[in-house]
Amino acid sequence: MSGVKTTPEIKEITKIERIGAHSHIRGLGLDDTLEARAVSQGMVGQKDARRAAGVILKMIQAGQIAGRAILLAGQPGTGKTAIAMGMAKALGEETPFAMMAASELFSLEMSKTEALTQAFRKAIGVRIKEETEIIEGEVVEIEIDRPATTGSAAKTGKVTLKTTEMETIYDLGQKMIESLQKEKVQAGDVIAIDKASGRISKLGRSFARSRDYDAMGPTTKFVQCPEGELQKRKEVVHVVTLHEIDVINSRSQGFLALFAGDTGEIRAEVREQIDGKVAEWREEGKADIVPGVLFIDEVHMLDIECFSFLNRALENDLAPIVVIATNRGITKIRGTNYKSPHGIPIDLLDR
Repeated sequence: MSGVKTTPEIKEITKIERIGAHSHIRGLGLDDTLEARAVSQGMVGQKDARRAAGVILKMIQAGQIAGRAILLAGQPGTGKTAIAMGMAKALGEETPFAMMAASELFSLEMSKTEALTQAFRKAIGVRIKEETEIIEGEVVEIEIDRPATTGSAAKTGKVTLKTTEMETIYDLGQKMIESLQKEKVQAGDVIAIDKASGRISKLGRSFARSRDYDAMGPTTKFVQCPEGELQKRKEVVHVVTLHEIDVINSRSQGFLALFAGDTGEIRAEVREQIDGKVAEWREEGKADIVPGVLFIDEVHMLDIECFSFLNRALENDLAPIVVIATNRGITKIRGTNYKSPHGIPIDLLDR
């Protein structure tokens, strides 16, 4: 394993949304001054708690808070999980948000500390910047020559692309013809072709064609004809979590393990190597760390070993913001005979 592999395609896992207790929440329902609205983004009531969550959110976005745990305590049904979900939605797609219930740790086929480490690393994102060469222009015409006999002869074709300053004819191979047909590209579309992968993305219709009376739906997007040269260098940004990089590098079929969910225990040396590589990327300016949020529900179910691990993990350089929720009052810390508020050791509560 000479170089650490990161695959941007991981993010394209289809999410199956079901109607659940919190599926209607789209944010914290705050206005610009962080005041809670009465009914907004699926949130009702708990105005003070929502405002406090909004303040923490702003600090997370500004990168001014790290290595801290935030405790949400209250009776069952008061909206602790709802506020955590609202925070996740308000942070946006790019900020990683990992959610787990403390009781899950005891039913997994791996050690408790390994499960907690994986949860921590799911909540830390790496924003990787890459420069790619793209060809961007408006399609003037597409000519595809189909052979008269089916079988051996391959399709050939030409595509004419133009910008405001230049016009060029490109020869097309079999693969490019197939992807052009798959994307249903026609004259008047503005397209971008990634030179490295050959992927074609349709950016929209050109404004020059907006007067054409074709059968166009209301969703048709019109864009300006690109300016300058046809070939451009563009910076592409991928966000992957540290856990995803761990899984891909931990075994030969790691990429498939991500989909199966059976990641198993990941060796410490693999993680150390990845941390070293990520630190190297940060120094070179290739990558940034995006600290996310780890939400642990029913935290009173964790035992003393997990709490001491949490305490140490919060001091790490790469620590996400940990939001913990509990509905217990003064209760026994699991694994000891001591009682403490919320069943959380005093030294962790002090943080």
